[in-house]
Amino acid sequence: MTFQDRVQDLNRRAWDHAVDRGDNPYTTVVSAEQVADARRGDWSLTVSEQRPVPRHWLTPLTGARVLCLASGGGQQAPILAAAGARVTVVDLSSRQLDQDRFVAERDGLDITTVQADMADLRVLPDQGFDLLINPVSTLFVPDLAPVWAECHRVLVQGGTLISGFLNPDEFVFDAEMLDKQGIFVVKYPLPYREIDSLSPEALQRRRQESRMFHFSHSMESQIGGLIAAGFVLTGFYEDRRTEADGNPIRNFMPSVFVMRARKL
Repeated sequence: MTFQDRVQDLNRRAWDHAVDRGDNPYTTVVSAEQVADARRGDWSLTVSEQRPVPRHWLTPLTGARVLCLASGGGQQAPILAAAGARVTVVDLSSRQLDQDRFVAERDGLDITTVQADMADLRVLPDQGFDLLINPVSTLFVPDLAPVWAECHRVLVQGGTLISGFLNPDEFVFDAEMLDKQGIFVVKYPLPYREIDSLSPEALQRRRQESRMFHFSHSMESQIGGLIAAGFVLTGFYEDRRTEADGNPIRNFMPSVFVMRARKL
């Protein structure tokens, strides 16, 4: 088993457990009211913390073939399906995909679910999608180049990719000091690989608690890698953590960047 496979297996189990625990906001499905509103044309979509994706980035949706990549959890896919898109959602976690299947059955939506690694989409056809939505998820994979290559392959010529990613600067801080005391202590060099930073005891505890492993990625690999894969950047915005998140980093810098790119 490769390093990528080992990490993805750990993160898959962690997301499955997150659904069962019900303590992660990204496993909470949209309401029936939100779906009904989307059917009437009253909808918004977020791939970051707070700011919605500009509507003109997403239209026209009616009949569009949309891939929601690493986007299980019953959040983006149901809204897009209710708005008229033909939606496929891919996620590593079967339990996250269960959330999308639950909403589809509850609200009579047509959503195709596929369990797969975002870096290996061989089950999907070449040029099979007009629009690809990728909420913040690249922090869970060690290597971005295969992800961008697969995104390029499955999109039609001129297709659009919308992707959110975490500000890599967040990873330099001691997370425990920041979370518990609100103190900013610079501790880790970038790029950050959490699986390498933990002691053997902490690593074992992380596995036992079924918690995710994270990776920072440079702006060069996030944006430069996207361009190298054959995309051109056509939109960009920043977002900050919510006050309810409790992380004081929101007072000093944005935590999430969202980019729109077009396949050349």
